[in-house]
Amino acid sequence: MPDYDYHSDSRTFSQVIEDIGAREDPKLYLGELVNAFGERGFGALMLFFGLLNIAIGIIPGTTTVLGAPLLLMGLQLVIRQEQLWLPRWALRRAIERETYRNGVKKVLIRFKQVERLSRPRLPAMTSPVSEVLIGIVTVLLSCILVLPIWGGNLVPALIISTFGFGLMQRDGIVVLIGWAGVAGVCLFIWLAGGLVSLALGPTIQWVTGLF
Repeated sequence: MPDYDYHSDSRTFSQVIEDIGAREDPKLYLGELVNAFGERGFGALMLFFGLLNIAIGIIPGTTTVLGAPLLLMGLQLVIRQEQLWLPRWALRRAIERETYRNGVKKVLIRFKQVERLSRPRLPAMTSPVSEVLIGIVTVLLSCILVLPIWGGNLVPALIISTFGFGLMQRDGIVVLIGWAGVAGVCLFIWLAGGLVSLALGPTIQWVTGLF
């Protein structure tokens, strides 16, 4: 597996994303991504993998490769791990760099616009307690990401990306937007569960009545 040091702490996040795609190596390894964003902390890696799930998650097999690191990130946020750890076998997993290039084109222009508007604010939303709560939610959303559900990666990946961006920029407003997304998902699940219960209720009562 190639080992690259992008010195990402001296450049904007969007510039690091572009530089990763500019390399000629046909394979893009997870270990390379960890090297590129490691100095920026969990927020940068959550944002990156979340965006990549949005951009190329429709391709079969990619959500498993890209969702598993997010699951580990969430767990390590919960236990207050200072640096991301991934097993060696995971670091050697790879996707095609051309697939990466095509995917980031879809999100990079808009991301640059948001990047310019963000700034540190509402520090309580990026406190250690908040990070633990975000870690718990990230674990739950990542469990959905790794499932082979067509189109099921979009909303979880978007919420994780929002949390990651908020943590990276220490922008509490962005974190609040992420929590609003979580509330929306919970409301949708509650309403959907109610509708399913209403639709299947008579059938379930009929079946239980047989016994």
